[in-house]
Amino acid sequence: MAGKLSIVGTSIGNLGDITRRAVEVLGAADTILAEDTRVTGKLLAALGIEAHLERCDENVMGERAPQLVERMLAGEHLAFCSDAGMPGVSDPGTRLVDACREAGVPVEVLPGASAVTTALVAAGFNGTAFYFGGFLPRKEKAIRDVLQTVSQLDAALVFYESPHRVEKTVNLIADVMGERPTALCRELTKLHEEVLRLPAGELAENLAARESIKGEIVLVIAPPSAVETAPADLDDPAFVDRIRRELEAGVPKTKLAKQLAKETGLARSDIYSLILTISQ
Repeated sequence: MAGKLSIVGTSIGNLGDITRRAVEVLGAADTILAEDTRVTGKLLAALGIEAHLERCDENVMGERAPQLVERMLAGEHLAFCSDAGMPGVSDPGTRLVDACREAGVPVEVLPGASAVTTALVAAGFNGTAFYFGGFLPRKEKAIRDVLQTVSQLDAALVFYESPHRVEKTVNLIADVMGERPTALCRELTKLHEEVLRLPAGELAENLAARESIKGEIVLVIAPPSAVETAPADLDDPAFVDRIRRELEAGVPKTKLAKQLAKETGLARSDIYSLILTISQ
């Protein structure tokens, strides 16, 4: 009998969100590959499933993939689970799927809960498009570069973030995008779920006032307003204020002129002259 790979989406917190199909496949698989056998072991115990578990996290996925493919070609049915949610969405899994596709091994994906879409709906921002950027970089300059690159997309922006870095990140959102509405979605589907939607600066102040921030976090940033996407005018106070904020954040003048010229279509030389005037 031909083997196959089952990518199994699990809950992101509330066990009640596991699907009946996921339970059936996990119970039928010859082996369950797990990002963390301890986490998946607890899930299986709660579901009353006894199964053979093997560790297959991102650190070993690359070297193990060829052997796993051979096992499936020989007829073994393997299921893969990440710690929570949909494998392959900022979680391990894509390299194994890619190896199976290359070798002609059948792959079935069982849809499951995702923090991305859950947070997007909970935030409630109008729009038909969204951009998912996964985890933001760790360094401030890299975060700022990412935010500047996507700030004018006509879409809601969704990012994962660590509770230890979220305050700094929200401050950067306020620096780059002004008071763009931003939703903090924390511990989704769990006992202490929180969805807080505020202008970015106010959200940063709220986080700064807390003694601690815990749990898994998704940030959702609203699409740009009509004012933000309107053609820029060198005399526009909002445009001048944007330049002032970027300069105060330490963005180099030449880089800022290039970035704004790309975003607005205005002449880089005109923008650079304005930047020099503002910086005096």
